[in-house]
Amino acid sequence: MMCPYCNHDETKVIDSRAHQQFTIRRRRACLSCDRRFTTLEKIEESTLKVIKKDGSRVPFARENIRTGLEKACYKRPIGDAEIQRIISKVESEIYGEYEKEVPSRFIGELVFNELREIDQVAFVRFASVYREFKDVNDFVEELEPMLSDRKRKSSP
Repeated sequence: MMCPYCNHDETKVIDSRAHQQFTIRRRRACLSCDRRFTTLEKIEESTLKVIKKDGSRVPFARENIRTGLEKACYKRPIGDAEIQRIISKVESEIYGEYEKEVPSRFIGELVFNELREIDQVAFVRFASVYREFKDVNDFVEELEPMLSDRKRKSSP
């Protein structure tokens, strides 16, 4: 690591700690000028590709998950922290399961299952796009398990 002050190429690490997921914060000191500086090191992962429904492959972008979640959660009582938690959980599961390519269907199912647990309206909104409902019957088929589950819980 080069010193940003004197460009000397030898530094020592004084302190290291986890900063965020997949990021390490290091406090360093230059062996030449003795000035201190901080670096953030991010683990470089191989580019994960998403296999779309049409067979095309695009780079994985967590922003695409965020966009879908924000549309599904529009005007719902779901905060940004909850959306971020879902994105992080989905991303962790993706990287835990796949190395180079992941089907878009797998990503959709993960998001689908997370939304089912936190908000039924957001779940239905996401499902309508993700499952490509063609008519009202498709909605009813998706809602039937939720409605029957609700009836079982409310009846004595």
